[in-house]
Amino acid sequence: MLKVRAVFFDVGEVLVNETTEYGTWADWLGVPRHTFSAMFGAVIARGEDYRETFRHFRPGFDLAAERARREEAGMGERFGEADLYPDARPCLAALKAMGLLVGIAGNQTAKAEEILRNLQLPADIIGTSASWGAEKPSAAFFEKLVSAAGCRSEEIAYVGDRLDNDVLPALRAGLRAIFLRRGPWAYIHAQSELVHHAHLQLDSLAELPDRVQLPE
Repeated sequence: MLKVRAVFFDVGEVLVNETTEYGTWADWLGVPRHTFSAMFGAVIARGEDYRETFRHFRPGFDLAAERARREEAGMGERFGEADLYPDARPCLAALKAMGLLVGIAGNQTAKAEEILRNLQLPADIIGTSASWGAEKPSAAFFEKLVSAAGCRSEEIAYVGDRLDNDVLPALRAGLRAIFLRRGPWAYIHAQSELVHHAHLQLDSLAELPDRVQLPE
């Protein structure tokens, strides 16, 4: 049993299924969705930044500029209740009912943060790289998270689907790390011995409420 006062969650592939989002990027690039997905998988399997996927199809691709172009064209970032994993909302609610502080914190745009807030998820804190001015896996991001939580780093658990962006930097920051085997990064990273450094490994968020509790 992991004893913590707060649990924070990454967004993509932890709370939100990104299938729709990446599918719309394939459409924007004029690439078949299965081709985009295959290249995406190849890029992350090689340990490269996922943004390299876009550059394979369009050299010099600027993600921020293209996001702005999509927004101007009325095809900007969109996700909603239907894109949440079915276990996401019940897990957050269960942890809050147990008296734990619940947070959401990930590398997300200002638009994504707005969408998350409008979903009215059962979370006490929502923080993103856009509002905090720091991105994972930087130490600065996790310093912001600890400050927002208002408790000691060792009293905070961070749930993520990646070793490089979530588990390992959370551990370096003194947090308890929880690895969720979900999404493309997770299936690749689960093959690494480093996954055993996580305090917990889960296949579903439905498992989490039974495996954490407040300290006595």
